[in-house]
Amino acid sequence: MRKKRLFISSVQKEFEAERSALRDYLHADPLLRRFFDVFLFEDLPASDRRTDAVYLEEVAACDLYVGLFGDEYGYEDGAGISPTEHEFNRATELGKPRLIYVKGADDKAKHPKMQALIRRASPQLIRRRFTDADELCSALYASLIEHLERTGAIQSLPFDEQPCRDATLDDLDAEAVRRFIREAHHKRQFSLSENTPVVDVLTHLNLIRDGQPTQAAILLFGKDPQRFLSCSEVRCMHFHGAVIQRPAPYYRIFKGNLFEQVDQAVDFVLSKIDLSVGTRALSTQAPTRYELPPDVIREAIVNAVAHRDYSHQGAIQVSVFADRLEVWNPGELLAPLTLEQLRKPHRSLTRNARVCEALYLAGYIEKYGTGTLMMIQESIEYSLPEPDFDQPAGEFVATLWRDWLTAHVLAGLDLNDRQHAVISHLKVSRQITNAEYRRLTGATDRTAARDLEDLVNKGLLSKTAKTGRGTAYRLVQKPAINPTNPTSGNPT
Repeated sequence: MRKKRLFISSVQKEFEAERSALRDYLHADPLLRRFFDVFLFEDLPASDRRTDAVYLEEVAACDLYVGLFGDEYGYEDGAGISPTEHEFNRATELGKPRLIYVKGADDKAKHPKMQALIRRASPQLIRRRFTDADELCSALYASLIEHLERTGAIQSLPFDEQPCRDATLDDLDAEAVRRFIREAHHKRQFSLSENTPVVDVLTHLNLIRDGQPTQAAILLFGKDPQRFLSCSEVRCMHFHGAVIQRPAPYYRIFKGNLFEQVDQAVDFVLSKIDLSVGTRALSTQAPTRYELPPDVIREAIVNAVAHRDYSHQGAIQVSVFADRLEVWNPGELLAPLTLEQLRKPHRSLTRNARVCEALYLAGYIEKYGTGTLMMIQESIEYSLPEPDFDQPAGEFVATLWRDWLTAHVLAGLDLNDRQHAVISHLKVSRQITNAEYRRLTGATDRTAARDLEDLVNKGLLSKTAKTGRGTAYRLVQKPAINPTNPTSGNPT
């Protein structure tokens, strides 16, 4: 199958970065690179042909014309017309499909002739606005996918880009859209204003198809998303022990749009874990600290909402146990991403590109695969074990381990200075050997053995089956030892 050729037209100097970004994006995308090649004049070798002739020949040979219109108009020939306008005119004369992207939300600062070109193109074409290269790539991706579907080159859409059956624009919450715009403007300098019509916002975000809201539009801004997608909810449970109990002592189901689900689920977890209050020694306000980092809790829940398989009938499940927090969502990692790669720098892959774009703009996620790395780093800084990630039976689960060894608990255990010194190590590594104990504390072999046996007797450590120097001591998950932890006592 012959690849379709894209001609990218713009003032080269003004859009040097964007032109390169589009070329690299199309070459890297596993789907688009199967169908498209990109022409950039700057990639051509030196030639004795006239520049304007090359431009117009390439326009005639291309399958799609992509116009980037910015502030500058560019070099003007004897007739006062720039290459960009000549190229647009040629594509129009030849009936080429034309995709126009205008940089910025306001045209007042643009060259008068560029303003006139934009006005002339407006009645003929749907124009998309963009603020940076990432937004431009996202908009072009949506347009090219739509072109491939319209021409029959591909026959299916990702779930979140499919039209939501039976939904109309009346099923969207205009106030939710305005709240999103406010957040996106504050967090990411979003280009649209609060008074932008809902249909224009959806068009800008690629959340409308043939006049109908997509599945992503309903999930993000629907008045009642569960009317159309019944399992798009977060089920939160609180158990007093370390195992599942039926029925759950405390159970809540959060519905509404995805932003509301994230906020409500995070609040649920924070209400069920320990919050310590410090002294006013350093300021007039006493410091507070949750036993789990709030940012890590939020990231685990946002990841579940952003990356779950919404075609699956299961719901997201958030379970607060006495020793851990588990966040489950339907859908495994997308290949080639693996569990091991989550613990090192990795690219971001998702099955819900439109949902993720909106969550990114509203400041809920980052785009670059840094979420799990942040979760690991902040857990370590909290003297907690690294989170666990797993994929049992087609689902993904993130586990955050709670800190049940509070200062109050440790004060009641009558530990010596050496034993206190290894607590932070145990919270992170979860186990210790006699040799490690000696290295960390400077104790002798006999003293280390005596201290470790004392920690076993006090219920903090359990001994492995090995004996002698190879014996390892594992930190016990026994939160009932903590009287200040609300999950170990009476129901809250």
